[in-house]
Amino acid sequence: MDSPRSDDLVNIVCMKWGTLYGPEYVNNLRRGVARHLHRPHRFVCFTDDTSGLDASVEALPLPEFELPEGTGDRRWRKLSLFKKELADLKGTTLFLDLDLVVIDDLEPFFQLPSEFLIIRDDDLFRSKPLRRVNPKRDRFLHSVGNSSVFRYEIGAASYIYDAYVADPQSAHANYEISQQFQSAQLALHDQLQYWPKEWCVSFKNACVPRYLKSYLQDPRPPADAKIVVFAGSPKMSEVLEGGGQKWYRRIGNVDWLRDAWRGLQQA
Repeated sequence: MDSPRSDDLVNIVCMKWGTLYGPEYVNNLRRGVARHLHRPHRFVCFTDDTSGLDASVEALPLPEFELPEGTGDRRWRKLSLFKKELADLKGTTLFLDLDLVVIDDLEPFFQLPSEFLIIRDDDLFRSKPLRRVNPKRDRFLHSVGNSSVFRYEIGAASYIYDAYVADPQSAHANYEISQQFQSAQLALHDQLQYWPKEWCVSFKNACVPRYLKSYLQDPRPPADAKIVVFAGSPKMSEVLEGGGQKWYRRIGNVDWLRDAWRGLQQA
């Protein structure tokens, strides 16, 4: 796939359902995108509750999606983004989770040629040597993409959604979470490719100094980071409220993160 020209309209998409995230998460994400993406774009939030959303957010109903009875993990709903037709959206689309913070230019996310790009989940975590006791599973988990940030073409990966609705029970039986199922389908179609590791970073593992250093230095993002992701714990809400500490990990001043999330950081 050729990368879109800088004057091409692209889509930025997020999803919000239930009560875990309030409208401020969508509004602040919208401001972060507007501050760091200067090409024409639509900012769309698929949601079941439009209350409190800024006028600059284009709110659309959640795509229809049925989970098997008893399924508690609603993140599988994200697979509905791969329907052949998704509202009236067309073309290049960047999906962003709500619990992340945009801190730098998003243009490179549209310049890298590929039909599909996603975070490699392992890039957000420290190595897991015990996982190597099962080499086959280790290889698979190392291939899994973290669906916090991915780019695709509307309708081009509809085989992901189609495979799920064809046999949802099998999907849930064979994969722990939706991004594992999604990654397996992408790999089958030779479309599983990853962002550069430096672009999307874990707050805990890339920004917070390790062990004793965390008591001497405040968290800072790496030089090439563009998005800070909160994989695992602490959660973004904890950190923004001044929490997330452990005896072995101090979290110092994070005003830069609060400013970026609230839209006070300058582009």
